Amino acid sequence: DQELRQDMEAKFLQIQRDFEKLSFVSGSLQKDSQQKQKAIEMLFQSLEKLQKEKADEQDMLAAMDLKADRAALGSKVDCSQFEEDMDQLDERMQELQSEISGQIQHLKEVQQEFSNAMEEKLDRLELKAFRRRLDESLKSSIEDLERRVMGDTGAGIKK
Repeated sequence: DQELRQDMEAKFLQIQRDFEKLSFVSGSLQKDSQQKQKAIEMLFQSLEKLQKEKADEQDMLAAMDLKADRAALGSKVDCSQFEEDMDQLDERMQELQSEISGQIQHLKEVQQEFSNAMEEKLDRLELKAFRRRLDESLKSSIEDLERRVMGDTGAGIKK
């Protein structure tokens, strides 16, 4: 029982350490997600500002012809590709958060099972009292059996 208790305590401590690690990782992931969300919001604000202040398309095309090489523009990030990548990143973050939530729930269940198991165990005082009663019952049964065997005559045994 002592070894089992120590083993269960060691497992419980390991589970607590794992839970703390998962909590730390979850917190880090949430902070990263919040920072990325803020960056996305800033990009959208910049985009809205640009849309409000955008120049005439013909003026922009003329300026592009003068200042930029169209081939160089092809290597730049496409807005739709960026949005797609951000959507994928957001989906992955949500998956990770759900996985972490599932792991936290599992750890809580294991911890509850462990607590229930520990509550169901007999403590040493209860065990000693039970053993004493069992020893007394066994002694009285042996004495009763000896009295019956010794008290019987030969005729009683034959019978």
